[in-house]
Amino acid sequence: MADPVLKLEGVVSGYGDTTVLHGIDLTVGQGERVAIIGRNGVGKTTLLSTVMGLTRLHAGRVMSAGVDVSTLAPHKRVGAGLGLVPQTRDIFPSLTVEENLLAGLRGDARIDEAYEMFPRLAERRSNGGAQLSGGEQQMLAIARTLLGQPRLLMLDEPLEGLAPVICDMLMETFERIAADGTHTVLLVEQHTELALDFAERVVILDAGAVVEDATAEALRADPARVERHVGVGMLAD
Repeated sequence: MADPVLKLEGVVSGYGDTTVLHGIDLTVGQGERVAIIGRNGVGKTTLLSTVMGLTRLHAGRVMSAGVDVSTLAPHKRVGAGLGLVPQTRDIFPSLTVEENLLAGLRGDARIDEAYEMFPRLAERRSNGGAQLSGGEQQMLAIARTLLGQPRLLMLDEPLEGLAPVICDMLMETFERIAADGTHTVLLVEQHTELALDFAERVVILDAGAVVEDATAEALRADPARVERHVGVGMLAD
């Protein structure tokens, strides 16, 4: 049986001496679609940042495909198959679209793959990152991360602040990425309905701890389990 793409064991982490996550245990298998939801400030972004080595790990272990990456620098974790599209996107504003993509290129990946996924980037390949719209910047951040050939693609609130038509297009893209069988997707999303529509499994965080880990189907059938931790009426018809 293959090792899980991601395994967190008793993870306690945060920023400096401040802890945000408290004893997180989480396993994500190859090809899974997992959504992480919860109210603002409960530790969703911190969880993804911890996987990438961007926080202080106070206790526990982070495993990727059976390898302990707990002490590795972020760029080494990219080499171990982890990829994060941060909420802040973090593209290089002074570089062109193509130069941004080149910065993320690893292995036998081709820039044309990014342009096939997002034709708009091909049209804007010579434009600087600062000249792109918010939606185009998000496309660029996603494409750059995918060119790093991650086994696990982590998306931190990728729809935030974007027009509905762009949100729909990105969700369709995530569906295609997840359907190819080579990527495991871990999605942090504030829109509970979208998260449940996309994911097979949903993890709910509250106060830095996992309070629910269930199939999307089970949570849809019992919306009170979601509303208890996320908010009244989040799954209203």
